[in-house]
Amino acid sequence: MNIAHFSWEYPPLIWGGLGTFAIEMTQQQKNKGHNITVFTLNYENKLKPVENWNNIQVYRPKALDITPTLKLILNQDLGSWGANINFFSDVYTYNIQSAQKFVDLVDEKKEKYDLIDCHDWLGILAGMMIKKEKNIPLMFHVHSTEQGRSLGTGSNTIKKIEYEGGQIADCIITVSNAMKKELIELGFPSEKIRVCWNGVDSEKYDKTHFTDVQIKNLRRKYSIKENETMLFFIGRLVTVKGAHKLIEAMPKIIDEYPNTKLVILGIGDLEDQIKNKVKELKIENNVCLNYEFVDEKQRILHYAASDIVVLPSLYEPFGIVCTEAMSMGKPVVVGAKGTNGMREQVISEGEKQCGVHINPSDPDDIAWGIKQILESKEKRIKMGINARKRVIEEFTWDKISNKTLDIYNEFINKKKVACVH
Repeated sequence: MNIAHFSWEYPPLIWGGLGTFAIEMTQQQKNKGHNITVFTLNYENKLKPVENWNNIQVYRPKALDITPTLKLILNQDLGSWGANINFFSDVYTYNIQSAQKFVDLVDEKKEKYDLIDCHDWLGILAGMMIKKEKNIPLMFHVHSTEQGRSLGTGSNTIKKIEYEGGQIADCIITVSNAMKKELIELGFPSEKIRVCWNGVDSEKYDKTHFTDVQIKNLRRKYSIKENETMLFFIGRLVTVKGAHKLIEAMPKIIDEYPNTKLVILGIGDLEDQIKNKVKELKIENNVCLNYEFVDEKQRILHYAASDIVVLPSLYEPFGIVCTEAMSMGKPVVVGAKGTNGMREQVISEGEKQCGVHINPSDPDDIAWGIKQILESKEKRIKMGINARKRVIEEFTWDKISNKTLDIYNEFINKKKVACVH
């Protein structure tokens, strides 16, 4: 197939799970013999507008700054964005110019595409424009929603874009059954929705790549002794990820297991709030705050050095960090309430148990879940073994990309049949 992806994130710009997904999925599809084209952001217009990256054609149309003119036609919702309207301007121009570039490739260079796959609201506007112009099968890959990300508030404009994208797309691919339920509740057509989990590179995310010396050195950086247990949180420091709730749970954990230390790695709006809460609770000796964005190798080393990974997200459609931790053979404590795909990854009881489900809104329940694993080192090791085994069985990118291609084919064939009739 000739496949075009519209992804806001793509190398060299990777900010989160969407970028990781885009890299892995496009490379898998390329390796399986498909022709892949990516349309992505040209950040501050400093990147090459056209590039061949790992045998994948990448277009980054240079964006005009339409902020001054956009302010003339803003609705009330967008007007409330303030300085953040620059971000919406970037998204809007990226979509328009990417759609125009795509149409030019089809009209002038006679390039043919079997489908377009647009990721989240950041890319669906281009897909909607192309669908109207060329009637090419449109896949809307929904990794999260504005309703969920904002915990019920957020921008009505973005919500409308997501909703209309779901109505216009031929297929909606989403990342968990929990997410499918949310989309149906938001009015997305259920007959179009297909679930395909995300994945992880289990060869890269393998703790055997690190020596005892490397692990000891990292633990020493955080003053974690051999007889102490390292809890690890990684993620953006924003309300939806739940790090602030984890801090509130720590005194209850320390009371029973004083040789426990928590490492928090990430950046975000809650940095000062978390730091102040640690001081208020007088748990500075048991909490290490590392407010930086580290490269992938350092991230993987942190997993390797940890004993338990704790991810108390209030909203997590899938949660690639959970899959990464499991691939590293680590037991996980995960948020499992509401739209939370991590509860589908983590088996929480029985012989195949690889972690514990908790209510991420309740610090008492977070503490309970962590203590369930702290009570036995043998149990912890067994859960870690089960976690990696589950990843290899269910969450490799090879399996995930094959299922995605099956979904593509299903809807391409449906469209062909509809055209015949």
